[in-house]
Amino acid sequence: MMLKGKKIVVVGGSSGIGLSTAELATCEGAEVIIASRNAERLNAAAGTIGAKAIAADVTSDKSIEDLFGACGPVDHVVVTAAQLKTGPFKTVAMEDVRATMEGKLWGAWRVARFADIRPGGSLTLVSGYLSIRPRPNSAIISVANGALESLTRALALELAPVRVNCVSPGIIDTPIRAAMPEAARREMLAKTAAGLPVGRVGVGEDIARQIFAFMTIGFATGSIVYLDGGGLVT
Repeated sequence: MMLKGKKIVVVGGSSGIGLSTAELATCEGAEVIIASRNAERLNAAAGTIGAKAIAADVTSDKSIEDLFGACGPVDHVVVTAAQLKTGPFKTVAMEDVRATMEGKLWGAWRVARFADIRPGGSLTLVSGYLSIRPRPNSAIISVANGALESLTRALALELAPVRVNCVSPGIIDTPIRAAMPEAARREMLAKTAAGLPVGRVGVGEDIARQIFAFMTIGFATGSIVYLDGGGLVT
């Protein structure tokens, strides 16, 4: 078990990629703390995988400061939390634009600022491949993802010897898509899978394994890995 004796915090760990990461880290022997703002879902997830739950809101300085005050020094931190709101560039509400940046970029910024990560430990951020392959009606998500990737490179220098890396997923079948009508969701995922060299969309475990690699490969810092099933080459 490669993470035995390590303390890991997954911010956004109650579902999706975050939960998959927390589950994998637990299986690898780590002491895992998961955080998110939905306390009911958080506690249910923690009970399922044997992690500790601490409710926290990435849009609040005090909430994130309190989170890491309760955690103390840790070995690895992962940020998957995001509150994404988007729409056509000319008409998307500015409060939605600000909320997306607040949840995805500034949330990661707060975590990086308040986390007490031991030397040689790691911080892993999760962006998204719209940073380099934008599409209509998603400009603010492209901007937030691109900013996260720039932040990764900057923090790899400023936070050293803590290592800072970023995973940029393509289309992943996670609960974030549950808000779509089921028929539309299935159609979208099937169409995406048909256009990818791997013949399928991603799942949370795919991204969790890359995050695990960043935790355990001591030579990795300032790296951005695009996991998209070949989407960027098609």
